[in-house]
Amino acid sequence: MNEFDTHTFRLAVAQFNEAAESMRLDTNLRERLKLPQRSLLVSIPVKMDDGHVEVFTGYRVQHDSARGPCKGGIRYHPDVNLGEVAALAMWMTWKCAVADLPYGGAKGGVKVDPKKLSRGELQRLTRRYAAEIFPLIGPDKDVPAPDVGTDQQVMAWIMDTYSQQVGYAVQGVVTGKPLSIGGSLGREEATGRGVSYVTLEALQHLKLDVSKATVAVQGFGNVGSNTALIMQQAGARVVAVSDVGGGLYNPKGLDIADVLHRYRDKHEPLREIKLGESISNEELLQLDCTVLVPAALSEQITHANASKLRCRILAEGANGPTTLEADRILTDKGVFIIPDILANSGGVIVSYFEWVQDVQRFFWKAKDIQDRLQDIITSAFHRTLQFSVEKRTTMRMAALMSGIDKVAQAHLQRGLYP
Repeated sequence: MNEFDTHTFRLAVAQFNEAAESMRLDTNLRERLKLPQRSLLVSIPVKMDDGHVEVFTGYRVQHDSARGPCKGGIRYHPDVNLGEVAALAMWMTWKCAVADLPYGGAKGGVKVDPKKLSRGELQRLTRRYAAEIFPLIGPDKDVPAPDVGTDQQVMAWIMDTYSQQVGYAVQGVVTGKPLSIGGSLGREEATGRGVSYVTLEALQHLKLDVSKATVAVQGFGNVGSNTALIMQQAGARVVAVSDVGGGLYNPKGLDIADVLHRYRDKHEPLREIKLGESISNEELLQLDCTVLVPAALSEQITHANASKLRCRILAEGANGPTTLEADRILTDKGVFIIPDILANSGGVIVSYFEWVQDVQRFFWKAKDIQDRLQDIITSAFHRTLQFSVEKRTTMRMAALMSGIDKVAQAHLQRGLYP
């Protein structure tokens, strides 16, 4: 298992082991589900603008396909490695099962800083990466999507590269595409909308008034900014937001639409926007608030800072933002945790809608998408909550155990080949 041995992969396996132990999962299945079904490592030679060729490393990992085609994002980041991609693929398997989507989990990535590439270099890198992973992907096999460092343009290039290989347009090979080539309405804000829907359900469950709730969001990318905006529209007071360079705090509440305008359109750094006081990421995590949304990178809440958190609800917008040690500390403190595989599943749910629309060549209205997203994710929340109460376990363990059980049932029904 050494090739996967990274901190993130160890966290994913430790979570799985804890859930499998509680479930008394069949030993043979346990060994199978600990490791990915298929892992591909590729070299990506790219001709740079100055004429020299640079070779990048790329990955595509499929964790499990017992319940349907694999599904998962592609990230471009300097820290991408096989262990991280394998961990994210495993989490995707449980996430799809918790939401009851007919998918297994996958993930991909390229070890690169996309900010350092020109648009031409980025396109050549993407097309070569798509060509290298071509044997593994397809609408019936494995359907990639955007993740950290990638966007709808990158998906468009992958869709085009795949289509060139087979000789006709295949819209369903990726999700998160532009609308003009088979993208779906509502995909852009889907993850943030999903985080907001489950957070509102949690507030209701805990009998907390949304109009009196305060929200702090770490990470102001796609997920964080949309969560902040939708929570504010729902009546909550968003008191802090941050990005990698720090953040902004105003106890009276921030006007998120105004912050977004200055941040995105005027390119003002968050910490310098004159709508509140400057705050560090560490300080934001420790603010006294009703809801804390970690929507940045993994392992932000650890044994070192967990005891200092003062939120009532932790809604995990990012993947794996809380370590196992921190999890136990927060549970003892009585924090209501909405785990990542439930909280941020809005993205894969609307990706599923996009894939269905592409395959059927029939596209839905935005209202239909929002209503169906709300229906699926709130149903998943209440199923997990009920499981948690019945089994007297945490929301994280409830989500993991119910997700793992669905995958285990699929394996047991299908049997072992040959």
